[in-house]
Amino acid sequence: MKHISMLDHIVVGKQAWVGADIQNRDWFFRLPAQCLLEIRAAVAKLYRESLPIERLTLGHFEVPACRDLMRSVRSALDEGVRFAVVDRLPLDELSDDEGRALHWLLSSHIARPVAQKLDGTMIYDVHDTGNKATPGSGVRPDKTNMEQFFHNDNSYNETQPEYVGLLCIRPAKAGGINHVISLYTVHNELLRSHKRVLPRLYRPFWFDRQGECLSGEPRVISGPLLRYDGKLRARLGLHQIKGGYDLMNQALDEEGVDAIEALKNVLAKTVLSFPFVFERGQLQYVNNRELGHRRTGFEDYEEPQRKRLLVRVWLRDAGQAGYQG
Repeated sequence: MKHISMLDHIVVGKQAWVGADIQNRDWFFRLPAQCLLEIRAAVAKLYRESLPIERLTLGHFEVPACRDLMRSVRSALDEGVRFAVVDRLPLDELSDDEGRALHWLLSSHIARPVAQKLDGTMIYDVHDTGNKATPGSGVRPDKTNMEQFFHNDNSYNETQPEYVGLLCIRPAKAGGINHVISLYTVHNELLRSHKRVLPRLYRPFWFDRQGECLSGEPRVISGPLLRYDGKLRARLGLHQIKGGYDLMNQALDEEGVDAIEALKNVLAKTVLSFPFVFERGQLQYVNNRELGHRRTGFEDYEEPQRKRLLVRVWLRDAGQAGYQG
């Protein structure tokens, strides 16, 4: 059997936090006055030049204060608690498209935006379509109002983004509370209390690819939930694992069942995670391989113009910018 490199010791440090450890200075970044001035000047230039959002580059705008702020955000993602919220874009004085463009520009200071679907979608709307995320349907949970358990984005395909950025344009009427959890802390808990089943998480599972595959390609992918190469990297997609085994018409092996049950029990420990309300105009960023994120189910407004809407970018410096399933 091929040797699997596994994290075999307790991790300490900024990345292995519990909820009570988190301080505002770790994750909450206010847009300073100089950034707001730069943003308003950038919006004026956007209006004059009318460039498509995907063609905007850092070279189009002189925004040194925003650049410095986003470097601090990137540092929190790489060396700190692995998540950040930037407060906030002045959306009441902007159009939605101007908000999207500013989200793209600020996020580009963290890493390069990449495609999120096979059709090349670079800016992705997260909202409830009324559809259901059933195995093989191709409906992602982020297109529903269902509760999402802790996960990593694109856990169900080969190339995951390094970071995920979200802009809140409109929050839900009720619910949709965000939670984040350190996967180093989760691993520490597994190592302490469930060491017997932990190695199974380093071996492959079937994942439903959510319809993001070309005609004739397999609808599932095989991969481990955890990998260690000096850093812990997760492929956390429990919803997609369930769908993957349904599509394969297979039962998950007993060791896999035990390992996932142990993982779910640790993830459900509320003292480990950190909840926060994501508000209009705020930008949220997570390290997508070292942090799990989730949101509670939500109730939406009836009026279409008031319904919950988040705008997402996937960020990755490695590989190509196209979608890599």
